[in-house]
Amino acid sequence: MQIYLDAVWLLDLLLDWMLLLLAKALSRDGTSHPRVFIGAVIASLIVPLTLFYPETFLTTVAGKILFSILIILTAFRFKSIKRSGKQLLLFYFLTFSIGGGLTGLHFMLNQPFAMHSGGIMTMNSGYGDPVSWLFILIGFPIVLFFSKRRMEDHASEKLRYDEIHPVRIQIAGQDKTVPGYIDSGNQLNCPMTKKPVVIGDASLMKTWLTSEEMLELKAASEKMDPERIPLRLQHLVQLIPYQGVDGSTSFVCALRPDFIEIMYEDKLIRADKVLIGIQFGSMTADKTYQCLLHPQLIQQSLVYSA
Repeated sequence: MQIYLDAVWLLDLLLDWMLLLLAKALSRDGTSHPRVFIGAVIASLIVPLTLFYPETFLTTVAGKILFSILIILTAFRFKSIKRSGKQLLLFYFLTFSIGGGLTGLHFMLNQPFAMHSGGIMTMNSGYGDPVSWLFILIGFPIVLFFSKRRMEDHASEKLRYDEIHPVRIQIAGQDKTVPGYIDSGNQLNCPMTKKPVVIGDASLMKTWLTSEEMLELKAASEKMDPERIPLRLQHLVQLIPYQGVDGSTSFVCALRPDFIEIMYEDKLIRADKVLIGIQFGSMTADKTYQCLLHPQLIQQSLVYSA
């Protein structure tokens, strides 16, 4: 029987990648997907090495443990011995669990298999085990979805809503830095562009708007009449519909900024796909904060910067 090494290698690569993605999600590690894939490539090298060199040191227990450590250190960032050790044990647990599940499927489907050289050998075509290919085709999209959701949930848990952070807002080339509060209740997004909306109070907006323009914009939002927007501001302002708690539809005036910058945990978060909604009044009497930040801005940074 011919063995197509490239097909078998690809199967092992995909299985290793799926296992490492699961380990990444369950350990809540923020390592990038490309690095995890490199770890899977290293793990898949066991296929040609053991095929061409069956008596290699890697087939021994010590060799397998050392090779597993190399996989974990390649796929995940080293933070501490304890954390890397947990990731190694998690990788082993997932490998044994899924490997046992595949063995059970072989038994249930009456697929022939046998023990050979300390491993399980299946009798199939040279393109690899069809049960494993089916497992990859069904399981891989589920793993990717689970990994993404897990990291988003981790970002939400990591996000702290009880802190005030410096926020720099630039509109039409003029900028101002004010304290901003991460508001978990601010879930306002533009329905057309899906841009998150940061709410700024009147004292902040007067950096860019005159008192007369504020009154005209307030009338435009209350009357739902975009024609009331001053001509000078028509390229900067848009009306965003939102639904109130009583079910009624209202509009909020929003400015299109050049960008905003948020200093969060010694990290500078910059966003330009965002809108600045206007609150025609003060948020706090002592101006402890002058804008309400959208949690999405912080969550996306926590997910993608890790």
